[in-house]
Amino acid sequence: MSDLSKIPVTVVTGFLGSGKTTLIRHLMQNPQGKRLAILVNEFGTVGVDGEILKSCADENCPDENIVELANGCICCTVADDFIPTIEALMALPTKPDHILIETSGLALPKPLLKAFEWPAIRSKITVDGVIALADAEAVAAGRFAPDEAAVQAQREADDSLDHETPLSEVFEDQISCADIILLTKADLAGEAGVEAARKIIAAEAPRPLPTLAISEGEIDPRTILGLGAAAEDDLDSRPSHHDGHHDHEHDDFDTVVIELDEIEDPEALSAAIQRLAREQNILRVKGHIAVSGKPMRLLVQAVGERVRHQYDRPWGDTPRASRLVVIAEHDHVDEAAIRATLQG
Repeated sequence: MSDLSKIPVTVVTGFLGSGKTTLIRHLMQNPQGKRLAILVNEFGTVGVDGEILKSCADENCPDENIVELANGCICCTVADDFIPTIEALMALPTKPDHILIETSGLALPKPLLKAFEWPAIRSKITVDGVIALADAEAVAAGRFAPDEAAVQAQREADDSLDHETPLSEVFEDQISCADIILLTKADLAGEAGVEAARKIIAAEAPRPLPTLAISEGEIDPRTILGLGAAAEDDLDSRPSHHDGHHDHEHDDFDTVVIELDEIEDPEALSAAIQRLAREQNILRVKGHIAVSGKPMRLLVQAVGERVRHQYDRPWGDTPRASRLVVIAEHDHVDEAAIRATLQG
């Protein structure tokens, strides 16, 4: 079977809060005449990104073409989750022209690429390209590491330092596996921040990589779709810290789901999330909140101390349940303290 008969798949990877969902929403709104299908792999048990994308479903990417896998990393559950899901997408009455996979922010992309070697799907799909997103402002400031200031100071003081934190390994593996790097939130980083981020990524990359700066996920889809990379056949040029290992561990990170009562003041909640980032090294917070007197649900997304919230859609018949997913490094998780801070 020739490559032309295979359905192309684009893997969208990137660190926590780098803008993967925003990019995919933009691609959904600008499908270039293609019928899309989307697979979202959440870290944890509560799907937020999948819901956001389903709210954007249309005739080019209907609701049934958006699938969410929340049972763990898809590269660790290949036989149980990933293969059956891909087969189900390809068995839809109208086949998709292109499949987008949004990985968990904590995912290592290379084990996922290896999954495309499975005989059940190898003849039917190909990895058109791996797109790695990186928050330009965060990368420029070294915030892909848990203790930004300390790690940056150590790196500057000791060129021979080779100790890698789990977060930096994730970052480096995502860059190493990519065909194109997108530096997101370029408007926040400014020209100097974007240039600093470019230099950091160029130093980490195993080979020269196209690196584009974007804002609000806006990019011409022709730039990142239709690359024809066949990445599953090009694994040797995509080195990983985990090469030689048959699996990888996610025990470096923990997810805590916090359910809250209705809140009165979204700004007070934002301040509490910022305190969590400062005091407990919380990496990511996302979820939906019920605000007293408001018919619409509040979408909350935070990366470190940067908190963004907006009303995204009416609750309608859905129960007004406030629920936040909190992701932190394993050694920093104190569920009782997290709950107490968020509940005020």
